[in-house]
Amino acid sequence: MERRLTLVPAPALGPAVLTDVWPHVLAALDGRAPLAVVPADPGPAGRARAVLRPDLPLEDGADLVVLTSGSTGDGRGVLLPAAALRASATATLDRLGGAGGWLLALPVSAVAGLQVLVRSALAGAPPAVLGPGERLADALPRVPGGRRYTALVPTQLRRHLDTEPDALRALDAVLVGGAATDPALLERARAEGVAVVTTYGMSETAGGCVYDGVPLDGVGVRVADRGVELAGPQLALGYRLDPAATAEAFVDGWFRTRDAGSLVDGRLQVHGRLDDVLVSGGVNVAPQAVEAALREHPDVADAVVAGRPDPEWGQRVVAAVVPAPGADPQLAALRPWVADRLGAPAAPKELLLVDAVPLLHTGKPDRRAVARLIEGA
Repeated sequence: MERRLTLVPAPALGPAVLTDVWPHVLAALDGRAPLAVVPADPGPAGRARAVLRPDLPLEDGADLVVLTSGSTGDGRGVLLPAAALRASATATLDRLGGAGGWLLALPVSAVAGLQVLVRSALAGAPPAVLGPGERLADALPRVPGGRRYTALVPTQLRRHLDTEPDALRALDAVLVGGAATDPALLERARAEGVAVVTTYGMSETAGGCVYDGVPLDGVGVRVADRGVELAGPQLALGYRLDPAATAEAFVDGWFRTRDAGSLVDGRLQVHGRLDDVLVSGGVNVAPQAVEAALREHPDVADAVVAGRPDPEWGQRVVAAVVPAPGADPQLAALRPWVADRLGAPAAPKELLLVDAVPLLHTGKPDRRAVARLIEGA
């Protein structure tokens, strides 16, 4: 019997998540109705429909299809069986110290938000849902159960540390993933007494599968010439309607992430995307390292780095920077700041001030949009 996807638009965070999405997630986990939660905005929703093709039969074994962020491409539909989602959620709860109540603060059109729903389902109670503009402190009393957890992206962690650190301290664990977390931000959070846990994973691994550098139970990690590779019961089946991409990325039970990394004393250190490395003056420059250095400057609230073709350097490092409140970042000050930490080739040669970093539906920086801003400038 042919199975077809149900596409559910992702509501904004708030009570509608529990009425519009939660029942569909429960049905998908039970194998009753395959699901894809897609962005609600018409533009991204139309692109999602074109990728996911709900009019065509679904591949065998898939129960939930997650649209990747498309930060460097158009995005793909990742085919996840319910067993992979349950394996990921079970291993997470075991690592954190047992089942508890969750506070949903991430969009459910991305795997990190969906996994909060899955973990809540395994714990037997729907999560509390942070409303648009709501303070964590106001939402915490609604979190069910004894232990209390949430998952955030680094930008949220920074914002809540600035405005309500007491609320973060009240949580038994704060998972932080979706993008690389600056070491200075982690150090600050831990110094504030926040039980922050860094997570590494992606849609193809049903969410985070390496916590604080240590794989969850049952997860295999190795580093090869092609980058970090992951294995285990949490792996996806492949990509929706794309057998060639599936065959390239999923090989002999391992998923090729295309992330650069290293294993040090059994702990995984991720250095950024292999595809994102800029070559400036013959030197490899990791954009994420430059961004982390820029965000440590007191005049910078946020930053995204991209490359622009340059006849002399090959690629010129360009920084799109969100000024800190009341600050006026200057290239003359930021260049030596980065050079002292990462070397002269990593120092940005151009600066573009922006009001905010464009984001994808996952909460990650939209690097293609940033590149367009830089080209337009």
